Amino acid sequence: MSDPVVRLAGLTRSFEQGGERIDVLRGVDLTIMPGEIVALLGPSGTGKSTMLQAVGLLEGGFGGRIEIAGVDATHLPSSERTSLRRSHLGFVYQFHHLLPDFNAEENVILPQLIAGAPREGAAARARELLSALGLGHRLTHRPSQLSGGEQQRVAVARALANRPQLVLADEPTGNLDEVTSDKVLAQFLELVRGQGSAALVATHNERLAARMDRIVRIHEGVLE
Repeated sequence: MSDPVVRLAGLTRSFEQGGERIDVLRGVDLTIMPGEIVALLGPSGTGKSTMLQAVGLLEGGFGGRIEIAGVDATHLPSSERTSLRRSHLGFVYQFHHLLPDFNAEENVILPQLIAGAPREGAAARARELLSALGLGHRLTHRPSQLSGGEQQRVAVARALANRPQLVLADEPTGNLDEVTSDKVLAQFLELVRGQGSAALVATHNERLAARMDRIVRIHEGVLE
């Protein structure tokens, strides 16, 4: 049996605000297996984004244990966290965060170059993904020339470019209308499943969550 892509054990996160301690995560346990797509469901303010930041190794200050691809990442130094993140993780955010001075193809090529891929192969991979997302005719357009749905498709392609073991998505269709949201999510799920990646998708939308393999609900910093 394969090892989990993610294992969280007793994950906690607290902040001090106005002299008061706020417990955002209160002992979260979660295991995600290779190829599994998990919806993290809950309203705003329940700790979804904080949990994704933990799994994504984007900040420290967490208690408990975080394992990514069998590596205990809880207390790794910054350089090793960056290496682990680059090797195993992809990210899709609610806001696309594309580089405005680069076109769609270049936005998908860049993370591959950073990971050490040859440019020719990176360009071919970018064209493959963008074409699968219906953007084969928009490769040379910059973000300002793309619609919101098109921008988010580029962000999906960028997240999948290096074939990560795990894709983390934080309300990935939250800024799109219902029709566009459904289409982008369907394309996202098809591509993730097609390349065998796992995914953890934070959402407040029950209907979208139902399209994934499993739903975990978070309430006041605890998984239910």
